[in-house]
Amino acid sequence: MRFAILCIWIVLPIAAYATYSVYGLPHMIWSYRYQSPGGTRDPLAHRYYLDCTFTGPYGAFTVPAENGRCGWFQFFKPVSA
Repeated sequence: MRFAILCIWIVLPIAAYATYSVYGLPHMIWSYRYQSPGGTRDPLAHRYYLDCTFTGPYGAFTVPAENGRCGWFQFFKPVSA
């Protein structure tokens, strides 16, 4: 049991670093642009999202929406100059 707990303390930071290296850091949705056939004031109209802006530790990233939808968060890596 003690060995399993020791392994968790070693494996979790390695897994977190590997995730960071592969995917980057998470950024939350900040804003979006959409197209609505029912008008912009109808809250029940189906919205087709065009692009999504995510904000996080590396700044803001605007990406095209996937299949007309925006997720709550997305992973980004820093932009190298």
